[in-house]
Amino acid sequence: MELGLVGLGKMGGNMRERIRRAGHTVIGYDRNPDLADVSSLKELVDSLQGPRVVWVMVPAGAATQSTIDELGELLSPGDIVVDGGNSRWTDDEKHAEELGAKGIGFVDCGVSGGVWGLENGYALMYGGDAANVARVQPVFDALKPEGDFGAVHAGKVGAGHFAKMVHNGIEYAMMQAYAEGWELLEKVDSVTDVREVFRSWQEGTVIRSWLLDLAVNALDEDEHLDKLRGYAADSGEGRWTVEAAIDNAVPLPAITASLFARFASRQEDSPQMKMIAALRNQFGGHAVESK
Repeated sequence: MELGLVGLGKMGGNMRERIRRAGHTVIGYDRNPDLADVSSLKELVDSLQGPRVVWVMVPAGAATQSTIDELGELLSPGDIVVDGGNSRWTDDEKHAEELGAKGIGFVDCGVSGGVWGLENGYALMYGGDAANVARVQPVFDALKPEGDFGAVHAGKVGAGHFAKMVHNGIEYAMMQAYAEGWELLEKVDSVTDVREVFRSWQEGTVIRSWLLDLAVNALDEDEHLDKLRGYAADSGEGRWTVEAAIDNAVPLPAITASLFARFASRQEDSPQMKMIAALRNQFGGHAVESK
């Protein structure tokens, strides 16, 4: 099938390549002309045969809103917009209503995989009407990991981003647990090789995971994380998860505490946040701050 892809950054560029490897045609647009296949959104839309599918992969908030607004003026009834960024699920409902009034379908898709997705595939959580999802399914199949798992039609519009938001909230708590354990091991005199303790957990333990593997990668590069400042940003999903928990009276003590720990990292050079920063860099290519 043909796909228009808007946003060719760290994830979007690799997604374009993975979809092309699966045999589909991808026409990409980015504000950086060195990355783009076309020079404007209008040229992208004009290059696709109808009915069109355009996947938006730009930062959540104003950038996504302005892109969808412009696509709403360029696309035709029967076309579909997919928002694959990290938008808030409540924005999805708004976008579906706005585009639906013009006869344009909308699917939201939470995407996980970071800088590793090109080779390993991307975990996908999508929401929307079954007919719209079916139109995009060849692209979902191209992006997902091999095997029976890694993709899900989570429900109605907004369900995909809501599921990805909860995924990221869980990720916050898991990273925080590894970081706290690492700091405690580093603190005591009796443990003389913390990196190898972490490495030993990679096999045969109930806490083995990809995050643990990435922690070992980070420690191999900088054994005591001396090169990093103990600062970790939050990209929004953790806050939204806690807000949704409050709205639905669901207790999330571990996820909430992990979010607050990131806030604490901005007040002092936290050893725990060195590990959080290292893990975010390992799986997502997120920037780190040096001392």
